[in-house]
Amino acid sequence: MGLWEFCFNGFRYPKFQYDYKFTGCNYIFSEEYRIIWSWMLPAWFMAVQTFMTIALLASLTTLVTISLVLVRWPMQIIMRYEWHLTGFCFCCQAITVIGIFFAVLVFGVMCWSRDWLLNPNFNYLSWSYAFAVIAGGIHAFAGFTLLHETFEARERKRQASNLLHMDPQGHIGMGMGMTSHGYI
Repeated sequence: MGLWEFCFNGFRYPKFQYDYKFTGCNYIFSEEYRIIWSWMLPAWFMAVQTFMTIALLASLTTLVTISLVLVRWPMQIIMRYEWHLTGFCFCCQAITVIGIFFAVLVFGVMCWSRDWLLNPNFNYLSWSYAFAVIAGGIHAFAGFTLLHETFEARERKRQASNLLHMDPQGHIGMGMGMTSHGYI
């Protein structure tokens, strides 16, 4: 079973009054599974789906934003707000890590519930659960890297604002008399 798809092989739901075997893989909200929705989707499982969806959206937002920062498009906006955008990417990564953490935590604790699985002793957490844990660690590392880059970009912006501009008025010096306030 996954977050959005369940697979059964000759499963009979004991509380369903008709003798019906669930076989094959279907979308969790398909018509075939409508009669067992309340069993398949307890509140904690919907919370796991919500946490992972929020994490996915925050991760995609980070990818799009940091891609625009890396290619410097649009140039004027990126040059002016670079450290703000990398800080925004850090915040999105933090949301991703928090979402993955809570999803992994809630699923890891509640997956053994006898109300949900009929024989939890014969079930185990598979490789996809391990990949979710690893993905949370990778996103945490990426978040710390983005935090470091945010501070570096802010320092670069501060140092760039201290540079001496030789021609701040934007003219070449024509018509400058003794009363002009231009630079030499």
